[in-house]
Amino acid sequence: MATYHPDPEQLLVEDVLAALGNPVRLGIVRELDASPGARTCGSLPLEITKATATHHWRVLRESGITREHKAGRSKAVSLRREDLDARFPGLLDAVLRATPPPREP
Repeated sequence: MATYHPDPEQLLVEDVLAALGNPVRLGIVRELDASPGARTCGSLPLEITKATATHHWRVLRESGITREHKAGRSKAVSLRREDLDARFPGLLDAVLRATPPPREP
């Protein structure tokens, strides 16, 4: 079964904002934005169950924020920064600036 990725013209601002409205997903986007290229799902420091992480990855992908592809036996994820910036100029930067990263304990 092929993985669904919406085309850039199918991206909806309400889906993107809903996906970014969750602190876990926002943290994932911050991590992806801070590192160029794709990351494997397991390389991000998520302190949640595998099932919950899978849900968050799916929401990010189906909203058009991320793109997934196979990388050997792993799944690699990248931020669709160019698509998001072309469709909604400045939106991602505004959200990331308006929501500071969580403080370290």
